[in-house]
Amino acid sequence: MSIQVYVDGEWYSRDEAKVSVFDHGFLYGDGVFEGIRAYGGRVFRLTEHLDRLYDSARAIWLEIPLSWREMEGVVLETLRRSNLRDAYIRLVVSRGRGDLGLDPRKCPRPTVVCIADSIALYPEEVYTRGMQVISVSTRRNPPDTVWPQVKSLNYLTSIIAKISAATQGYPEVIMLNKEGYVCEGTGDNIFIVKKGRLITPAVHLGILPGITRAAVMEYARDLGYAVEEGTFTLYDLYTADECFLTGTAAEIVPVVECDARKIGSGQPGEITRQLIAEFRRRVQVEGTPIG
Repeated sequence: MSIQVYVDGEWYSRDEAKVSVFDHGFLYGDGVFEGIRAYGGRVFRLTEHLDRLYDSARAIWLEIPLSWREMEGVVLETLRRSNLRDAYIRLVVSRGRGDLGLDPRKCPRPTVVCIADSIALYPEEVYTRGMQVISVSTRRNPPDTVWPQVKSLNYLTSIIAKISAATQGYPEVIMLNKEGYVCEGTGDNIFIVKKGRLITPAVHLGILPGITRAAVMEYARDLGYAVEEGTFTLYDLYTADECFLTGTAAEIVPVVECDARKIGSGQPGEITRQLIAEFRRRVQVEGTPIG
């Protein structure tokens, strides 16, 4: 398989694809990105991902040099050139090449990169047996500092939290906001289930409104379950009947233990299993055809 990477209008091999060391994305994390999945020759929720990419760029005063439709074409052509029908796509728009100062006006043209490759974030046994996680002291940035709706290139807060997971032998952690409410994982949204009702943290708490999160809320309602966006604490997580994480790369991951407290029966719950099955069915028939 020959992976082809799009960089500013051209396609390169994995080893040849490069950006300038003066790019503000490299120097300052100044840019936005999307992680997108393709299943069986269809790109899952590409419209929603591109809409969020352009909204994120607009929020940080970054004008993407391609139209929405041109960007859609870049994603599909990258998959075709790489001969991929099941893939993870990373679409990146940085501020572009400038000088060593912070002023974004010194960057005349943004850099656009599209990468497609295969991915398996967790082994299959995690989806069947569940995941153990811990909570960490690293807090999510409050909404009055960096807008959580912007999927920016600066993931340092998540990386610091991920270090806690790595050094303590856990695959993922749960992050809170400064008020102590549960927000999300390092790169995933979170749901708990209590008495047949699904609860996920509201956007105003400081979370990224995930595309997979929205899909799961839709599928759960289609299956007849009540879903609400609200607030909950670690107490509510510890005493939940079920818990799971959602994300483009992770998909739907059952959480069966947090901070040494068994969640529910300590096994993936019935609603979680139903949603995993429904998600895996729907992604094969929904989405934009690669062509």
